[in-house]
Amino acid sequence: MANQKQSQSSATFLNGYDTANFFDELVNSNGSPRPDATALVDLLNRMPPGELKKRQSAIERSLFEMGITFTVYSDSAGTEKIMPFDIIPRIVPAILWNHIEAGLKQRIKALNMFLSDIYSEQAIVKEGILPRELIDSASTFLPQCMGLKPFNDVWCHVTGTDLVRDDSGAFYVLEDNLRCPSGASYVMQNRFLMKKNFPQVFQASQVRPVNDYPARLYQMLRQMAPPSVSDPTVVVLTPGVYNSAYYEHSYFAQQMGIELVEGRDLVVKDNFVFMRTTEGLQQVDMIYRRIDDIFLDPEVFRKDSVLGVAGLMRAYRAGNVSLANAPGTGVADDKVIYAYVPDMIRFYLGEKQILPNVPTYVCIREEDRKYVLSHMDELVIKAANESGGYGILIGPHATQEERDAYAAKIKENPRNFVAQPTLSLSRVPTVVGDGVEGRHVDLRPYILCGSDDIWVMPGGLTRVALRKGSLVVNSSQGGGSKDTWVAAEPGQAVAEI
Repeated sequence: MANQKQSQSSATFLNGYDTANFFDELVNSNGSPRPDATALVDLLNRMPPGELKKRQSAIERSLFEMGITFTVYSDSAGTEKIMPFDIIPRIVPAILWNHIEAGLKQRIKALNMFLSDIYSEQAIVKEGILPRELIDSASTFLPQCMGLKPFNDVWCHVTGTDLVRDDSGAFYVLEDNLRCPSGASYVMQNRFLMKKNFPQVFQASQVRPVNDYPARLYQMLRQMAPPSVSDPTVVVLTPGVYNSAYYEHSYFAQQMGIELVEGRDLVVKDNFVFMRTTEGLQQVDMIYRRIDDIFLDPEVFRKDSVLGVAGLMRAYRAGNVSLANAPGTGVADDKVIYAYVPDMIRFYLGEKQILPNVPTYVCIREEDRKYVLSHMDELVIKAANESGGYGILIGPHATQEERDAYAAKIKENPRNFVAQPTLSLSRVPTVVGDGVEGRHVDLRPYILCGSDDIWVMPGGLTRVALRKGSLVVNSSQGGGSKDTWVAAEPGQAVAEI
């Protein structure tokens, strides 16, 4: 392959930048900027030496002053962290975004149909499309949710779907996040800081806006409240200040102008939910809950939960309150069930998937398990119900001792593990010291599903593995984030400065 170092046309900013044969989101294989990145690269080239680093430092100070944080529970050096941010954005061409958007809408539609089915008739099991044992053994399948009927059959009101791009430039779905997907608040703040620091290039690049997300979220939540309520009261239910995403919970409550409540702030009377206020009890109609299913109601799930509200599921079953996302959705983002989403799309929609899954070996299948155990040095292996980058073994980067220990876990409980080939994830130029180096990224778009519309935020959270060579982008594992710019087509709204 030809040398992929930069050309003379991008002499300053990309001087010495090497794509190293990875697919680069901003730079072509000949070293020149991709068409939608030309305005950005031109601006960066015009900057005096040191200016990019100076602006990066200014943004980092702003993040600190704004208190934009997340929590790493296991870090003995301190649990509260500032979300690392890189100043160079990722740019997605309009035509590519159209393909992504269509694929995500198709996927959410099928997942909602799956959840309606699996908690009622279970036709997909009866037809032999999905093995029953996978449902029966899924810790996220909640028998207490059998027979539930969310309004308009919408279970996944808010979804964050992780996408990756391989060395050919093709997008794949890496996983679905349907329970309490986090990160949308960082998209808002990243955009705010970028517009403040690069106002000129925004206009030149014709970037689609994302700042209407909180308004769209609020509109969707009101729409999905019980139909009998004309002016619903919506709240955000948080586990509290010690939760890793507490900043996000408080941010969206503030942006939507609604109350941020904890379980102790709510009470159920006569199968209705009320919020304690200084003026007495106020009925609540829609709860955007950021508490995991099993902590929602100690009457139904974990008896020892002090985070939820006793009687909440009674009120929900009676149709007196809505919950977003609906309880029980976790079964659809089990990493083993994920492998069957293409089958769901064919079964429920009669269509072929638009966005492919990453090829996945399901260890409960004997043939797959044998392959995984004999190719552990080539694969990424994941625990079915872990998140945040925990429980992952990246085979090529692991020691033989680590692989042996992981193999023992697979043999002990094969249902809990899947494996995928190690993809050469795409990269984006990233500020490293006084220079720029390529770092691997993924992309988490956010999808809102209402009664008659599925809306995909034009962009999403680009997560970046800040450690050289690392493929793990999770913030809890040392990753950071970048702004994501989706180029507008003629006639589409663009971000205002």
